Amino acid sequence: MKKLSLIALTTIAAFIISSCGNSGNHESSKDSAANPEHQANTESYDPKRGEGKFDESNVQVGETIDEAMASKGEAIAGTKCLSCHKTSDERLVGPGWKDVTKRRTPHWLMNFITNPDPMIDKDPEVQAQLELCLVRMPNQNLADQEAREIVEFMRKNDSK
Repeated sequence: MKKLSLIALTTIAAFIISSCGNSGNHESSKDSAANPEHQANTESYDPKRGEGKFDESNVQVGETIDEAMASKGEAIAGTKCLSCHKTSDERLVGPGWKDVTKRRTPHWLMNFITNPDPMIDKDPEVQAQLELCLVRMPNQNLADQEAREIVEFMRKNDSK
């Protein structure tokens, strides 16, 4: 009986450890350090823009919230984001979202949502959050439009 319990406990522990790590299609920070072409170049990193294809020229937000877009963003966030983030300032697995659009630009958010790994490797504020949360944000492989809809939902959340 003890042997069966030990085997079950070992199997459960192995499953938990493997599920908490990066998925197979993401490089870990250990792999990034071993691969010089993927090492963080923090000298050229712009903390106001982030790392990715978005900037103020290709991410436009209106003065008013686009309710349809925010509603779609809320649905996407419900399946992809809200198991780790709360819409309040309370931390769950990741930091709370309250006032995130007041602290970050829409294009920075878009870059982080669609391209988290390089930003985690380069952004000092994101690295500080990682030290608090202890879990890297996984790349959810969202389409650009889905990321934009999540940003609109974040804007709506911050307008309350």
